[in-house]
Amino acid sequence: MPGDSDDAREGDHQAPGKTPTRETPEVPAARPGLDDLKAIVEALIFASPDPLTPKTLFKLLDAEPQADVEAALVALKADYEHRGGLQLVEIAGGFQIVTRTALHEWVRRLFHERRTQKLSVQALETLAVIAYKQPITAPEIAEIRGVNTAGVLATLLERRLIKISGRKRVVGRPFLYATTREFLIRFGLRDLGDLPKVEDLADVLGFDLPTGLAAGGPVDGRLPLEPEEAVRPAPLPLEGEAGGKVH
Repeated sequence: MPGDSDDAREGDHQAPGKTPTRETPEVPAARPGLDDLKAIVEALIFASPDPLTPKTLFKLLDAEPQADVEAALVALKADYEHRGGLQLVEIAGGFQIVTRTALHEWVRRLFHERRTQKLSVQALETLAVIAYKQPITAPEIAEIRGVNTAGVLATLLERRLIKISGRKRVVGRPFLYATTREFLIRFGLRDLGDLPKVEDLADVLGFDLPTGLAAGGPVDGRLPLEPEEAVRPAPLPLEGEAGGKVH
């Protein structure tokens, strides 16, 4: 056609036998509805070996609006209020699906071949002192209990129910002991603010209240949840522990 450039005519020309191709526009993936998101949240909580924290949940579902994830979690909580054998509980700053406390003895029958390893009375007394007086040194624990606690402290450290949280700024700089996230998980506590009165704890767990242990909450009020404590060892049943994980 007169006036057309050679380049223009060349660009319009197609090789014989070839059909012009067009790129197919990408269709954005549909966002999951509330029911689908609720199912995803439930699966993540169930599959997690540890209580799943909201921070981790939001990170895993970072493509979804945080408000939608929160709404799914609220809806899931409501669902579990009406489920007979299971419950969704908030433990150690996260969420976990566990068996109901009233059904523990039935669940234990399923695992009757597993040897139960309960804490001794001495270990329970020492753990109570640490829980209510933390951070606390070994000499201070011994003064409250009236006996040497070195062996018991080693057992509690091995069970990861307590940790060394620092050193006290006094002569000799003795270690300070505090409870761990594992302690919260085993006893079904959201945080240290959920600790019952020490007299009630002693009554439930079946040990005598140490003479030097006065009622009252922990010094710091709340327990710092440390990332390195996220991996749990195999559960060791304790008297008075909260609902069992359903894996």
